[in-house]
Amino acid sequence: MTRSNFLFKISIFLSFWFCAVNSFAQQNQSTAPNVILINVDDLGWADLGFMGSSYYQTPNLDKLSQQSVIFMQAYAAASNCAPSRASLLTGKYPMTHGIYTVDPANRGDKRSRRLNAAPNAKSLPEEIYTLGEFFKDHGYRTGIFGKWHVSEDPKEYGFDVNVGGNHRGNPGKDGYFSPYVVPIESDQKGEYLTDRLTDEAISFLKQNSQSPFFLYLPFYTVHSPLIGKPELVAKYERIAGNPRHHHPVYAAMIESMDENVGRLLHEVSALNLDEETIVIFTSDNGGVRATSRQDPLRAGKGSYYEGGIRVPLLIRWTGSIESKTSEAPVSQLDLFPTLHTLIRSERKLDLDGNDFSPLLSGENWQQKDLFWHFPIYLEAYQPLEDQARDLLFRTRPGSVIRSGDWKLHEYFEDGGIELYHLNDDPSESQNLAAKYPEKAQELLQKLNAWQKATSAPIPAEINPDFDPDFEREAIKKAGYKKQEPL
Repeated sequence: MTRSNFLFKISIFLSFWFCAVNSFAQQNQSTAPNVILINVDDLGWADLGFMGSSYYQTPNLDKLSQQSVIFMQAYAAASNCAPSRASLLTGKYPMTHGIYTVDPANRGDKRSRRLNAAPNAKSLPEEIYTLGEFFKDHGYRTGIFGKWHVSEDPKEYGFDVNVGGNHRGNPGKDGYFSPYVVPIESDQKGEYLTDRLTDEAISFLKQNSQSPFFLYLPFYTVHSPLIGKPELVAKYERIAGNPRHHHPVYAAMIESMDENVGRLLHEVSALNLDEETIVIFTSDNGGVRATSRQDPLRAGKGSYYEGGIRVPLLIRWTGSIESKTSEAPVSQLDLFPTLHTLIRSERKLDLDGNDFSPLLSGENWQQKDLFWHFPIYLEAYQPLEDQARDLLFRTRPGSVIRSGDWKLHEYFEDGGIELYHLNDDPSESQNLAAKYPEKAQELLQKLNAWQKATSAPIPAEINPDFDPDFEREAIKKAGYKKQEPL
């Protein structure tokens, strides 16, 4: 074969290959659903109208809930911001990405910590595969608008567009109004951050309406500092609250968030994209209990009782899934494998979550056990208000398993075990470990097997600064300490 004939055949082959790839890409773009993932910061499970609140006003989300599958027993992958987001974005337990908490891992007075916490990563590993990279690999345009918190630059993890995302975990003092502390320029003095992020998301939506897109909208709101629009704060100051919900500034922030979700969804409809777009709404962890109680759930952000990890979750795909309420326990770890199925990806992935897409289509689904691992310390917010295991920490190092309606907590400092039946006791007020020792042992064995299989680090290094006398007196003093009014 002459060199010219060889080159001619190669050019013909490459032309056919390019046409085939281009045809596949066009077909994929025309059939692949868009995905909008809205992740609110520190929004509690009970802090929405459709979840039972009579004080917070969320008409747009209430409407969305009527069009969605409502998951009443959805869980964050962790009880605070960074590890929850890291696991949602990767579909992996913290044992893979290394983020167990917002640094430092040893928090609270060192004289009250019996152990040294496990090492904790501040950023996602460069080599880990994220939702951003997954969608980008499938021909999607990808954009993040808001809080990233798991590295300095989301563009290094598959996002084409980044507005406002870096390592920051909150918008900073006075940061909800421009000029901003987060990396967003604004020529409008007094512009509200939640409005601006939605403006940017809508602009991205319009620019990419003709091709598949992944729009990740992790609002900074309703994370502290609590700052609402003055006119909305004044509105809620005139409305009677109740023992659970009565914070006018927090209520104003929730209403602004709801208004902006409504703006975004209105644009989806205006572009005739409702049937082509999967919409997911959730929160990164439970609400701060001193701000907004999650009764009947116990505790709040930073705790592995239900109030710290159970979160709202809505999924809408107009024309493809029917609206309903589901009591199936699912985790945000499950979103990655579920989206993998919903966009009909053939890429093989190693994920820790479970695909719950059968729940969306009404098919049979085998409920899976859920696990959490937190080899770290989180100090108390307001000791008498937190509803923690003790008054000094929202949580101490341990692990948790939920299996069916049973939930078991294991604590590493003292080998403590707590067993609850969530259907009968969602408040986790009656420890049944002594009453049902066989069930406790069964779940503990499952939990320990999972720890071993995932190489979960179990803190064992004794903290030389631990002082049992100091701890005892500190707990006593915390029990008598007068709490500041809300």
